[in-house]
Amino acid sequence: MAVKRIAVLTGGGDCPGLNPTIKGVVTRAADLGIEVLGLQNGWKSLVSDEPIYKPLSVDDVRPIIKLGGTILHTSRTNAYDKKRPEYLPNLVKNVEKLGLDAIVAIGGDDTLSVASRLTKGDGVERPVPCVGVPKTMDNDVFGTDQCFGFDTATTLAVEAVQRLRDTADSHNRVIVLEVFGRKAGWTALYTAVAADADYVLIPERNPADLEGLFAKLREVKKRRDYALVVVAEGADHPDLDEWANEIAQGLNGTRLGEMSVEIDSFGHPILKERRVGDWCAYRIKQELGWDTRTSVMAHLMRGGQPTLEDRILGARLGIAAADYAHQEKFGVMAALKGSEVVPFPLEELTDANGKSITRDVPPEWIEFADILMK
Repeated sequence: MAVKRIAVLTGGGDCPGLNPTIKGVVTRAADLGIEVLGLQNGWKSLVSDEPIYKPLSVDDVRPIIKLGGTILHTSRTNAYDKKRPEYLPNLVKNVEKLGLDAIVAIGGDDTLSVASRLTKGDGVERPVPCVGVPKTMDNDVFGTDQCFGFDTATTLAVEAVQRLRDTADSHNRVIVLEVFGRKAGWTALYTAVAADADYVLIPERNPADLEGLFAKLREVKKRRDYALVVVAEGADHPDLDEWANEIAQGLNGTRLGEMSVEIDSFGHPILKERRVGDWCAYRIKQELGWDTRTSVMAHLMRGGQPTLEDRILGARLGIAAADYAHQEKFGVMAALKGSEVVPFPLEELTDANGKSITRDVPPEWIEFADILMK
């Protein structure tokens, strides 16, 4: 059966490069005679009582390659949310109602895990054919060498370090910059190396090597009166929770273990509540007596125009996704391997227990950073 109508959606957190990817899907689909519907707010559109969408033409997407965010909007909706049993029946009904032959899902491991399960027919009356495009500024999606959004996010973080350097130098301080990345250290490592920071803490080296950090800062102190440290939000240490408890008790008399920690619909804790950057700054000041401050990039890493690399990568992956849909090559994502875009099975993004596999920073990249950050 020829593919005549597809839908495209963006799920999870926004990041630069989504709009170039949408443009790639729509413009290539036009070449192939495929109509494209843009689903609003990720999977939320299809699991609602009535789908929210708009037809997308080449004219609609012509100017969007330079825009940040996503013209389709996004959400962290999980179509397999056990608390919402109506979601999957609604999804199947809406796919039939819209006459969709396939869905192009642009997102990270959570969005793509839904696409994989739908393609296999997990929990639905009949399979819903999907093609994926890996997206995350964290760069942690397994099966691809790089995700769009990562280059823009780290470019912004590097600029932030350069600006913080002026203040650190002027006030003879240590400044700790906390960056996004979830349980992978790609953004922190790239930022620290490219901005010539003095030390970096990443999840791949948990528990955090505080003694190594202190030793490096003592050595830096002999050369100049300021230092810059980059910390990944997923960095961890045995005394971090106890420190957070002490802070929480000071604020409202509630221990962290008794607090309601926010969890998203895919079961992930919101890492901002751990305040790892503040903890790192506290320990530096406690150990070295060096005036220390914290800056958190947070959502500043998500916005703004995509870099050249993210515009091109996003568009390439979008074109490939449209091709895969046309070829009825479902259950795959468009992955970057070296300089080539190739199909990668969505089912290989999870382990035997259905847990997403994180693309961690490998030892050779950590060695690369150690060589340069002397």
